[in-house]
Amino acid sequence: MLGLGLGLAVAIPISFLQIFAPQPFRFLASAYERVLRSIPLLVTLFLLFYGLPTFGIRLPPFTAAVIGVGLRSSAYQSQIFRGAILSISENQFRAALSIGMNRIRAFRHIVMPQALRLAIPPWTNELTIVLKDTSMAFALGVVELVRQGRYIIVATREPLVIYLTIAAIYLILTLLSNNTLGRLEKRLRIPGIGVEERVR
Repeated sequence: MLGLGLGLAVAIPISFLQIFAPQPFRFLASAYERVLRSIPLLVTLFLLFYGLPTFGIRLPPFTAAVIGVGLRSSAYQSQIFRGAILSISENQFRAALSIGMNRIRAFRHIVMPQALRLAIPPWTNELTIVLKDTSMAFALGVVELVRQGRYIIVATREPLVIYLTIAAIYLILTLLSNNTLGRLEKRLRIPGIGVEERVR
């Protein structure tokens, strides 16, 4: 969940830059998003953990895993929020500017509260992906669910039972998180927005 939180913290500014910033900043934000979406997560983790020591930067395995998962997730989350922001009528943004708000205040107080609500369904999907991607931390030696299962397999020699148990745990976590965010989506739904999609 730390990786998901890091991704969220980075994604919102990136989505803002992609939509409202001058062209050079838009280009940089888009380049960041496209590069991180194009590199497999495992390669990103290896670059952070094994590549950074070349420059004298050594990260603990857990830290490298959190940063790697967070950066990759931020690229995908930026597109989630970008789509949600663009779905808000531009007239609302113009109206905010007309009453004296600057771009940042209009984004913070008018656009983003609505966009966050609209982003819940796709963000739920990203949560599921990140939850499963945490198993990649196994490659850096982080003691997560899969590695703990390996330790138990060595002791019990029951790989099928253990891996089925791991799969069941991931399934339960995924269902619980999806159910929780589904309820949150219904509670925060904006009347009149998204009606067309539900009717179809």
